[in-house]
Amino acid sequence: MDNGHEPATKADIQQLRSEFQHGFDELKESMRDGQTELLRAFYSYARSNDERVAAVEQESEPVRKRLAILESRITEVERRLNLPPSSQS
Repeated sequence: MDNGHEPATKADIQQLRSEFQHGFDELKESMRDGQTELLRAFYSYARSNDERVAAVEQESEPVRKRLAILESRITEVERRLNLPPSSQS
């Protein structure tokens, strides 16, 4: 394969296949490394995001309790308006 005008020998083809396989193996390894880095970045983001969401939920708990109380009071007012007490004879 030294001269571009001579036919390739079996050894030339085997060498070419070996070089191609080596390049392919390196490419696969690089892709795996990239996937690993991406997964680490996503997991890191997910962990910090989970902590942030937990903190927000913890801070909003009193507000949600007060909102639930207000909703139940409004429901009671609506019930009284829509279902007036029966008149006594």
